[in-house]
Amino acid sequence: MQAKQKILAVFLAAACTAAASLTVLAATEHWNDASKSPADTTATYLSDKTAWTSWVSNWDNTKVKYEQVALTPGADETQMNFGWYSRINTAAIVKLSTTPNMANAVTFTGSCEPGTVLGGTQYYSSKVTATGLKADTTYYYQANVNGVTKPAESFRTGNGDSFSMLLVGDPQIGASVGQTASTDSSAQTAELAARNDSFNWNKTLNSALASHSDIDFILSAGDQINEYVKDGSAAKLQEQEYEYAGFLSAKALRSLPIATTIGNHDSLTTGYRNHFNNPNPFVEEQNPTKAGNGYYFSYGNALFVVLNSNNYNCADHKALIEKAVKSDPDAKWRIVMFHQDIYGTGLDHSDSDGIILRTQLTPIFDSYDIDVVLQGHDHTYSRSYQLSGDGKEHASYDKSVDLDNAAVKSSFLTDNLCYNIVGTQQGTVTNPAGTVYFSTNSSTGSKFYELIPTQQNYIAARSQTWKPSYSVLRVEGNTFSIDTYDAETGKCLDANYTIVKTR
Repeated sequence: MQAKQKILAVFLAAACTAAASLTVLAATEHWNDASKSPADTTATYLSDKTAWTSWVSNWDNTKVKYEQVALTPGADETQMNFGWYSRINTAAIVKLSTTPNMANAVTFTGSCEPGTVLGGTQYYSSKVTATGLKADTTYYYQANVNGVTKPAESFRTGNGDSFSMLLVGDPQIGASVGQTASTDSSAQTAELAARNDSFNWNKTLNSALASHSDIDFILSAGDQINEYVKDGSAAKLQEQEYEYAGFLSAKALRSLPIATTIGNHDSLTTGYRNHFNNPNPFVEEQNPTKAGNGYYFSYGNALFVVLNSNNYNCADHKALIEKAVKSDPDAKWRIVMFHQDIYGTGLDHSDSDGIILRTQLTPIFDSYDIDVVLQGHDHTYSRSYQLSGDGKEHASYDKSVDLDNAAVKSSFLTDNLCYNIVGTQQGTVTNPAGTVYFSTNSSTGSKFYELIPTQQNYIAARSQTWKPSYSVLRVEGNTFSIDTYDAETGKCLDANYTIVKTR
């Protein structure tokens, strides 16, 4: 009881510092300015300066490359999904071969449906699934875009017995809008912010893969882009597609599939679902967003369930998890990813809209023995202790909760003391009870938030270095591990957290 009273005091103290509402706070002054000239003239800096100059000169071409192909994990490791825009309503075709000259290529066909309208031009969403892939094999692929067969690109399949993933949070291309670059006299427009942030997105991925070349696929915890289109205006949709073009411009994405989740900034238009061909979309969802649905896939002995947490109907999330578990009941690892962080430690969201779903999702994760939860939204890094629900009844909340009302806020925070800390061991934990929660910092530095002033008692580790970061997850049979790194220096920020299952 004393622990709960203590954490309630922590929440209420933080609430005095934070805005007690669902209104998003302003970003800090910290951001990753791609044009900034550091004091040193090291080879690394000079290389970055040259790359930035080239990026700026090519931006007008990059920003309108809406038709870039996005690779997404398939329903399991024997499949690969492809999605792209096309200006022509033509057959969606991908050819696959094990040789660069595309000899003996196998042709896969899919769907081509009307998608986003930009500048009066109708774009079509093309989606294809390639099946029958073999482990540890390099494949070459060609997509039919705008009726033209594109030059061959390649990807390499992993091995379900031992694989690794790159976890990134909130690339949010365009979120540095309003910041003033070192080379400018005025604040960045939305387009210039997209230029800045997509350069840094490329840089983070390149840095991560240079240090961890064995990555099999990427996980993104949401907010791929920034433009929050509420009114459907053509100008805002255009800016949004500049951001998607910048996001998809990353060279690494030509050869690595990326499993994304719908962030609040992705949720209000169909752009997300038009670009990404997610496996097993949960079309039964009763309250989907315009961006689409949650989904799931298996890889080796791991089951991944990706929730659309912009949907506050948790009956949908329970139904999706149940369906996913039934599809792969013997999976050793059950990993859930969604955007809003129900156990985070950032000032902006962790005691307001981030925890709205906590009272409902925590017991669902208990019921289905979820091992790991991956979250975004707070633009700070954190790892929880092993947590479970407290087994008691608590009120449910949705976006209508009035957190500007002091009495409502107090009841809301009290209800959200709905968890038990069931394990505090660090390093390697064996057969732990409960679920561990990770929140990701920005992977681009387009926007950072402060840590909440008083660390919550459920948080085991946290950091905010004002630099982009990423995590590397590894699954090797009975072992799951995660390490988190500074994207600029490669320094490990949180090392060697490992779960071992012996039963």
